Amino acid sequence: MSVLPSYQQNKQTITFAFPTPIQFTVISPAIIRVFVDRGESGQSYAIEGDKTVTTDFKVKDAGDHYTIQTAALSVNLDADQHIDVFDKNGNALITDYRGPREHLKGVDKVHKRLVEAEGHSVTQAPTKSDKGYYEIIKSLSPDEYIYGLGDKTGYLNKRGFAYDNWNVDNPAPQLEILPNIYKSIPVMLGLKNGHPYGIFFDNTYQSHLDMGKESDHYYFYSAVQGNLDYYIIGGTTLKDVVTNYTYLTGRTPLPQKWTLGYQQSRWGYSASEEEVEAIADNLEKYDLPCDAIHFDVDYMNGYRVFTWDKDKYNDNPKKFITKLQKRGLKVIPIIDPGVKQDPDYHIYAEGLKKGYFVKAANGDVYINKVWPGKSAFPDFGRPEVRKWWANNGKFLTDLGVAGIWIDMNEPATFEGPIPDDTVFSDQNTPSTHKKMHNVYGHNMAKATYTGLKEQTGNRPFVITRAAYAGTQKYSTVWTGDNRSMWPHIQMMIPQLCNLGLSGFSFTGTDIGGFASDTTPELLTRWIEAAIFSPLLRNHAALGTRQQEPWAFGEPTLSIYRKYLKLRYRFIPYLYDLFAKESQSGLPIMRPVVLNDDQDPRVRDLNDEYMVGDNILVAPVVQKSQIKRLVYLPAGNWVDFWNGAEYAGKQDIVVDAPIDKLPLFIRQNTILPWGPAVSHISNAALHAMTFRVYGNQGTYQHYQDNGRDFKYQDGEWNNYTISVEHGKASVKLTHHGYQPVYQQVTVELADHAVTFNYDADHESYVEK
Repeated sequence: MSVLPSYQQNKQTITFAFPTPIQFTVISPAIIRVFVDRGESGQSYAIEGDKTVTTDFKVKDAGDHYTIQTAALSVNLDADQHIDVFDKNGNALITDYRGPREHLKGVDKVHKRLVEAEGHSVTQAPTKSDKGYYEIIKSLSPDEYIYGLGDKTGYLNKRGFAYDNWNVDNPAPQLEILPNIYKSIPVMLGLKNGHPYGIFFDNTYQSHLDMGKESDHYYFYSAVQGNLDYYIIGGTTLKDVVTNYTYLTGRTPLPQKWTLGYQQSRWGYSASEEEVEAIADNLEKYDLPCDAIHFDVDYMNGYRVFTWDKDKYNDNPKKFITKLQKRGLKVIPIIDPGVKQDPDYHIYAEGLKKGYFVKAANGDVYINKVWPGKSAFPDFGRPEVRKWWANNGKFLTDLGVAGIWIDMNEPATFEGPIPDDTVFSDQNTPSTHKKMHNVYGHNMAKATYTGLKEQTGNRPFVITRAAYAGTQKYSTVWTGDNRSMWPHIQMMIPQLCNLGLSGFSFTGTDIGGFASDTTPELLTRWIEAAIFSPLLRNHAALGTRQQEPWAFGEPTLSIYRKYLKLRYRFIPYLYDLFAKESQSGLPIMRPVVLNDDQDPRVRDLNDEYMVGDNILVAPVVQKSQIKRLVYLPAGNWVDFWNGAEYAGKQDIVVDAPIDKLPLFIRQNTILPWGPAVSHISNAALHAMTFRVYGNQGTYQHYQDNGRDFKYQDGEWNNYTISVEHGKASVKLTHHGYQPVYQQVTVELADHAVTFNYDADHESYVEK
């Protein structure tokens, strides 16, 4: 019989003296870190600062195992190094698998060549050729659901699929069979027999997550190298797990309010000033609310980053950007990491002189091709290089851009992948591409965020394609190069919902599809389905069918306009949700299971989502469908369009003609209803309306200047709107931001009540 090892305790870290020691650190009552030092140095990129909070816990010797017990978790460790995790009530959450492996059956070399010659891929067992390889295997229960993992393709429930964490720009259509795309966010959230948990694997090396594909009895995580370093995350509900995970890795900060408006984009717009202006003219002509136009790579001088082709902009891009701003439209230019190899190009010359580019194993600057041709790649792992990159962004902010869209930062290359032994830096220590690849986009986003904050004083608006866990602190994300195809509008909902569960609250997808050719029906259903996604952008590739709202005429144009106008009415609500999210980490767009993890019907629901706690969205994502089945979760629900009331925990058939998005509000909910505007202004609103769905309820409404960081010093207002037995009241419960609503209207079922602000008493009086 194996003998339990001795252990040492240093504050909240317990080290067990196995031949290779295992270390447990109690971060909080619901977060425990498991760590085995395998020789890898460096700090976490996902977790910044010491997250440890003083926590009461006990270490008990139970004879055949040790138990580390907090108020929320119990972790057992036996002499064979099995680790089993239970919640405070003794329910199993994460338990080591003790049975035999059931490796997927492979094929011999001859048959493998034949299968591949016909164009098929062959499933391979995980490779163990790398000397640093390790894996951990955990038991799956028959009733276990797995979520998270960022924006991996496929369905909400990840059980039965396998994924890789290695950021890649894969041009193939993003379907459920793809193991990896642009982001590596190795956090999984589970419901085991209805009991929630999370695991965050903090390792930037390439890793693999088999969520029960190999066997229905276990899931496993493996990595090619690095320390064994993962965090056990508990919570009474799935919401608690998300809150605890985002405490660890950071929360999406409160964005500028205008960023919640509609944004129009297309690769090719920025090839000329005239084309951009035509887009702005049509937005105005067709009465389409919009807050930003995105400029893809065409605006640059030969694709050189931090340049502007002045020949296309009458030698004065700043004047043109200012002109658009006066029309209520902000400019968001793209920036890629590849720096053109050109000795006469100042960015390349300076980077070369200061040694800021990554190097090949032989010591030469590493060169590969991207948009500008042969290019060098900034070594973003180094703080000095991040600062240099941030400072270069001043070229754009001086022109008046309102944010920066960063792309190709997996990093993507045109002439084969970057070799593993290419020299990248891990902060100020030489490292390899093999380790730093997955955080390349993260570090670029951090640099871009820092530069925008320093140069503008506003809350930075950064959009990134590549990311790692924790990137949500610095950047909005979108799901990359999707296509104009029905499977991609279907996949949008689970992708964005799983991103939300993984800490990324400011997310979106290319409305209408980026590649391939959209249709009037697909574009219409896409704007309906995406209308509550935090990032609302229509974007398409060069050479594809035009997909602006007016491209297909009527009725597409009118329906698109209808939903854009609806979006702007809901922006105060979305902004309220972001104010709450910055404190709780709970996403704006979320799977129904997050709000009700004890309802088995919603644990694998892929075509509905919720906005906060009280709005249920059930879009049509099937071609030619004009009715759909909607599952209403627990509670009572009100049809947004006609006021019909329904009891929850049932399926209903809903009419959904091409112009209708099935939309339901939880009964006794109060929602802010913003004014009808074409752009989000920096000016403070003088009035606000609140709609009541039912005859009672309470709502907390947040207000600040929507732009900078003054709210962190208390410059914000909170309004409490209450309705009880049909009588409404409005109270200003925090007054730190000087402009207040001079008038508040509460719309009840059968009448509206208006309140005027009494400045002398800082109160609202019914008119």
